[in-house]
Amino acid sequence: MSLAEPRHALANALRAMAELALSPGASGNMSVRVDGGMLISPSGLRAEAATPEAMVFVDDEGHPSKGQLRPSSEWLMHHRIYQDHPHYGAITHCHSSFATVLACQRRTIPAFHYMIAVAGGSDIPCADYATFGGAELAENVSLALHRRRACLLANHGQVAVADTIEQALGLAREVEALASNYHFSLQNGGPVLLTDTDMEQVLQQFRHYGQR
Repeated sequence: MSLAEPRHALANALRAMAELALSPGASGNMSVRVDGGMLISPSGLRAEAATPEAMVFVDDEGHPSKGQLRPSSEWLMHHRIYQDHPHYGAITHCHSSFATVLACQRRTIPAFHYMIAVAGGSDIPCADYATFGGAELAENVSLALHRRRACLLANHGQVAVADTIEQALGLAREVEALASNYHFSLQNGGPVLLTDTDMEQVLQQFRHYGQR
């Protein structure tokens, strides 16, 4: 299969992430699953400068093809997510402002708003801290994504997964908006949380939400 189309989709999504100010500088990274492995943004790339040719192929065994730029320092996390969650096809990792604020407090975002269900459950968990780029962080994030489509990373940022890179970016935007609302609600005594029953009803509704 030609990699031209996923290369363009990934580069376009990276530039969109920059336009949305979801990750400062070169801090974010994105990937898409392709036959035999994944395409991922290169290390140190500022998202607004992304080009299709710069995207890096890493095979299913974790080996980048020769003659390319170095893959993102978080390539192992992306690789582990694809291994453990074969139903997802794209990943957005960013350091969006409010998600990062909550991640630095090591908070889970609870069911303060029904749209929490967009991430697949009744909360958005926070993965345990580990040094960026390592196998421990990759494992922690993969565990946090069990039955979830997004999570925070302690003292780090957020990850969102989906079928396509456009959907993964859209989910990252949703998580950032929810993180912002939750942050501000905490400044005024804290929100009233929805019950487990409330969220189960919402999750049932979300099975038929939008164009799914």
